[in-house]
Amino acid sequence: MTAVDLPAGTGATTLRIGPHQVDPPVVLAPMAGITNVAFRRLCREYGAGLYVCEMITSRALVERHPKTMEMITFDPDEHPRSMQLYGVDPQTMGQAVRMIVEEDLADHVDMNFGCPVPKVTRKGGGSALPYKRRLFAEIVREAVRAAEPAGIPVTVKFRIGIDDDHITYLDAGRLAEDNGAAAVALHGRTASQRYSGTADWSAIARLKEHVTSIPVLGNGDIFSAADAQRMMRETGCDGVVVGRGCLGRPWLFRDLQAAFRGEPVPEGPNLGEVARVMRRHAELLADHMGEEKGLRDLRKHMSQYLRGFPVGSDLRQGFGLVSSLAQLDDLLGKLDHDVPFPADAEGPRGRQGSAGKVVLPEGWLDDPDDLAVPFSAEIDSSGG
Repeated sequence: MTAVDLPAGTGATTLRIGPHQVDPPVVLAPMAGITNVAFRRLCREYGAGLYVCEMITSRALVERHPKTMEMITFDPDEHPRSMQLYGVDPQTMGQAVRMIVEEDLADHVDMNFGCPVPKVTRKGGGSALPYKRRLFAEIVREAVRAAEPAGIPVTVKFRIGIDDDHITYLDAGRLAEDNGAAAVALHGRTASQRYSGTADWSAIARLKEHVTSIPVLGNGDIFSAADAQRMMRETGCDGVVVGRGCLGRPWLFRDLQAAFRGEPVPEGPNLGEVARVMRRHAELLADHMGEEKGLRDLRKHMSQYLRGFPVGSDLRQGFGLVSSLAQLDDLLGKLDHDVPFPADAEGPRGRQGSAGKVVLPEGWLDDPDDLAVPFSAEIDSSGG
């Protein structure tokens, strides 16, 4: 379960998470409403890696909520099948992982302790939970214990801490390692930062110095293959986790694969190629959800696909209201397919927002060793 160090100047490395080799050492981060089976397949068509489904709530899985059961769909050729679980109760988490084992629902379990969304943190979940060190350790321990008979690796993702006054990542990394996690991933921001500002990659380097027996993955501000290589050089991390950087650009995984193999990174696609990708995404969503629902879901991706390209406001509005494949084809036909990939399309994408105070349960910070499960903290629906 260890990773080979990054050779200087090459970008080549071998990452193993339990029995699974991840080559290139790239993980698609779970994103609510984004990383469904259609989007994962689209990204997988561009390159290898580990592709994680949307966040699944342990309580909702155990209770077999229809939406949750639909969300754990995987392609027949998708391997390893990677599922991210959210939970705050060790017993419920153990039940959920045993269900995964007994019903062969996934090959890898990733645990979410990084979500900064207020509806999660106000109940003590997500990025609030690692502050409760004993409870955090017990949740990891129960998940690992339940997964062990099937040899399913359990990984843990977390943030630097709640805010600058409540830093938790070094304790979280050590506790995850001590309790059997196969790897840890650190998003280089606190919960209070949300997605604002700049990720602190130096924290990833410090975590790598403290967690030595399992891989450490870095997350935050990877918007290009060059960003990924630079993170690994600067931090010594064993792999990268990509989230917002692939929104509207699933070909980022092609670029990452080329970079880690020491091959030239392809130029960005022209507008004609982007149009083809949009059409492919639409087809996959229609197959998964039905045409009407799938095309509605595609709308959220349109501004990211068209970012930086000279496309008029009327045409952009049309893409934002698309409701059928025929309508999409008509709109795509109106684009100038020869327009080259614009420089304005590079850089940060997706939500950024602003920093803010983290909403926590009353008295949450009083005792970090409190083992009590947060009252009414189990969310009964999946997806974040």
